[in-house]
Amino acid sequence: MNTAVSSASRLSVAPMMAWTDRHCRYFHRLMSKQALLYTEMVTAPALVLGGALRLLDFNPEEQPVALQLGGSDPKQLGRATALGAAHGYDEINLNLGCPSDRVQSGSFGAVLMTEPDVVRACLEQMLQASDSEVTVKCRIGVDDQIAQETLPEFLSMVQSTGVKRVTIHARKALLKGLSPKENRDIPPLNYPLVLQMKLAFPGLHLSINGGVNSLAAAQEHLSAGLDGAMIGRAAYQNPYDILARVDCDVFEGDAAPSADDIAEQMISYIEAHLQQGERLHQITRHMFGLFAGQTGARHWRRRLSEFGGKHGSNLADYRILLNEMRVILEQQHELEVG
Repeated sequence: MNTAVSSASRLSVAPMMAWTDRHCRYFHRLMSKQALLYTEMVTAPALVLGGALRLLDFNPEEQPVALQLGGSDPKQLGRATALGAAHGYDEINLNLGCPSDRVQSGSFGAVLMTEPDVVRACLEQMLQASDSEVTVKCRIGVDDQIAQETLPEFLSMVQSTGVKRVTIHARKALLKGLSPKENRDIPPLNYPLVLQMKLAFPGLHLSINGGVNSLAAAQEHLSAGLDGAMIGRAAYQNPYDILARVDCDVFEGDAAPSADDIAEQMISYIEAHLQQGERLHQITRHMFGLFAGQTGARHWRRRLSEFGGKHGSNLADYRILLNEMRVILEQQHELEVG
């Protein structure tokens, strides 16, 4: 087990398609130096057959960061794992939890929980392909499976391959009749079952995912005996509220600087990527929630939204917004002390 990523997985930010790209991860890393970050899911065929190696790019500052792969062909996943390891990922995670139609049509994601022999072959190839740690993210079950029966069998198979770390989304995936969004909310959460799995498999490092919407909720799961907690949408929508205290409260490190300081620290990163031809909104779209719950949050969101609709938005626009926010924050401070 890779000690660095295993330690970091005590609190992780979930891999989320169209959300956790490299810009998002860099932004999140400014708030927590120690939480484990994940890429969006990258399909093995895209890397092996399509040669889309650009999907593996990340900033060194993002470490510890893990690559999540999707696929069902053992040889392709083995080759994709080798490519990920060569690009510097210390953890390669196999997605066995995504319920989207597109993923199902490719015969991977949550549907693979119904094909444990295929999963075994995939994991064995991935483990043989590199020295990077191979991990799994799955659901408690799918469709009409009786999770209390099938999940222990599935975890036993996973453990037998040599995989030592699993993240479990504590909901079933209902592949027939529910959209991906509905699959994140409608199937009931079963936290006790995940905790039972930790008791049944003490040798597995088990993290819990699903409905973990605050740092306090994550800490409750850790206190209950689980090895890690993974936060998804809440960490994206309210990043400062959750990630700024992770290092202090979970890893016994230092708390992050103020939200205003985080916004300031993004300037050099934004400047570098604008010089590479990227648009301002490609970066700032991940920053809408930076001031969530704080003075000026509505102004911040509105002005960032304008960057997306304004052709040619640039660093000067961003600097103007920072100055506007400082005025708002100073006025609020004067009211509080006055």
